[in-house]
Amino acid sequence: MAIFRARTTAGVVTRAALAIGLSVGAVPSAAAAVPDPAATPTQLYVAPWGKDSWPGTLDRPFATPARAQQAVRAQAPRMTSDLVVNLRGGTYHLKAPLRMSQAAGDSGRGGHRVVYQAYGYGTPRQERVTISGGRQISQWRPDPRLKGFWRADAGGLETRQLYVEDRRATRLTRDGAGFPGTLKATRTGYVTTSAVPRTWRNPGDMEFVYRSGYLEGRCGVAGVSPKGRRTTVTMDQPCWDLAQQLYGGTELLEAPTSVENTPSFAPKPGSWYLDRSRPGHHELLYFPRAGEDMRRAQVVAPELESLVTGTGRPGRPLHDIGFRGLTFAYATWRAPSEPAGFASAWSMYLRPGKRDDAQLLTVPGTVAFRTAERITFEGNRFTHLGAQALEFSENSSYNVVDGNVISDVSDGGILMGVVPPDQKGTNRGNRITNNWIHHTGAEYHAASGIWDTATRETTIAHNQVNDVPYSGILSGPGDDLRGIMRRNRILDNRVFTTNRLLEDGGGIYLRGEQGTSFADGAVIGGNAVTDSKYGEWNVGIYTDDSTNWVTVDRNTVYNYVASIGGCSEEWGDRPVQNVRYRGNFWDDSVPEWVERREFPGAWPPADKQDPDGGCGEPHGLTFTDNTLLPSRDPGRTCAANPTCAAVLTNSGPLPSYRHGLGLR
Repeated sequence: MAIFRARTTAGVVTRAALAIGLSVGAVPSAAAAVPDPAATPTQLYVAPWGKDSWPGTLDRPFATPARAQQAVRAQAPRMTSDLVVNLRGGTYHLKAPLRMSQAAGDSGRGGHRVVYQAYGYGTPRQERVTISGGRQISQWRPDPRLKGFWRADAGGLETRQLYVEDRRATRLTRDGAGFPGTLKATRTGYVTTSAVPRTWRNPGDMEFVYRSGYLEGRCGVAGVSPKGRRTTVTMDQPCWDLAQQLYGGTELLEAPTSVENTPSFAPKPGSWYLDRSRPGHHELLYFPRAGEDMRRAQVVAPELESLVTGTGRPGRPLHDIGFRGLTFAYATWRAPSEPAGFASAWSMYLRPGKRDDAQLLTVPGTVAFRTAERITFEGNRFTHLGAQALEFSENSSYNVVDGNVISDVSDGGILMGVVPPDQKGTNRGNRITNNWIHHTGAEYHAASGIWDTATRETTIAHNQVNDVPYSGILSGPGDDLRGIMRRNRILDNRVFTTNRLLEDGGGIYLRGEQGTSFADGAVIGGNAVTDSKYGEWNVGIYTDDSTNWVTVDRNTVYNYVASIGGCSEEWGDRPVQNVRYRGNFWDDSVPEWVERREFPGAWPPADKQDPDGGCGEPHGLTFTDNTLLPSRDPGRTCAANPTCAAVLTNSGPLPSYRHGLGLR
């Protein structure tokens, strides 16, 4: 992160943990009662063909999850066993998010849990259940004016995503500014020598996208007007001011990466546009892919921004709820369409503050639990979502995310910890294990597969993260939050094909104070991080900014721009320090623009011409029993070494999970 600024102005005790002498299992909260293991769960049933006036039995099920939730609240005070809500196969179109809270009585009681699951969960007869925040769009017809487009009525629909035949469609886009001539940033937007912007239809719907390093943001267009022989493009406020504040002026804004969302652009197959020119009578335009018959195609437009939320209160968390075998799909997130836009870095963005300073917020989870304990997500799928998939924040502890698949979400996969704008909180004993997270960041690319912002005693183990535009696993807060992180473990994960679009990130990316000593610091062990040579700067195991007290033990890292390293921010009293490397295998790749040190890794030096930028010397690095792999074909050499090959074999989801996740 600092380098870009300088250059641009089921809990498992793994073999890695045993080797280090650590236990990684989550410790149950003292408030959790011990249930009677012989108690037979109480069963409720929901089916698309049911009726909410029925009693919720197998033969007379409820029709909606919301009605089942009412029944849970009525029965929870008398729980003597787990209370299981079985959802029969089909799609449940939510009219509003399913909101759970401790105050409303959604928690389990007496050590028993409330479980929402697909009918037949864990058996060969498990039924497919989708919790959807979208609605079907039908009655498509050829557009009479735009050749090749099809049009459908959408009422008052407001959305930023569209899915056709279960595939994400893309908004109409042009690379760059989309017109010839000069483009100069001004106090209010742009002045250009091109007259093309005057031909744009509905310019108020358009967005300019900006991307560089780990930064990617977008601002909307307020209007276009002639100015003599030139054209003025006025940008939305306050987005334009926020973007200049975040990006340090107009340098990045002078060269937009792309411009989106107008029917004036030549379409590509699978692109769409929401025509909002008649309030309350919006219309969708879509340019089909080859083979798509719009008279029969299944088209879903997300409407809801959240699908499930759960909240507790300080000292009274929501607790003991499980979700198993469900698919959470079809939700949007509309904040980037606001006049404040999406001036963003990582999964954070700015909004006007109460004073002069802007407020930093975080892209929310579509499924989000705040102040919650002992919430479990097992064997679920998260897909076709417009924000982050899953969030645990605001003092949420002892939660488990195990054996889930997350893909095709607009931002990140799993967000956990002290989330901006919060600056403090205790989130401890959470476990993220055996999940497959891939092809995330579909729209907001500066997102990580997993982001542990600031937690304690967290275990991130045996996950696979691949094909993501930015970092795979990120551990550390967006700003310096010292005295929070302790004893976190990132173990036996399989990470590859990261940073496909944005650089200055990595496979496993750490920043900030991770503890007070090696005894209570972070351990990065047994991970296989490979095959991501994209851009000028990404690092397999990246210790950046003020990383402190980290053990990097028995990992395999190769085919990154840099295997290990980072930017030690000496100038900001934020040096990288106290990192020990033991028993790792790496090819010690270093980019050409970074001079090799006498010790391994890529450690850019200070900028003598800019004392407030650049990097500096890392402190307290130690290297013990590490093995250098050849730069040419390091994978083959690793496979021939039994110890190195064992890291590859043991990393990623455990064998008992792989088939259910869809992995080979």
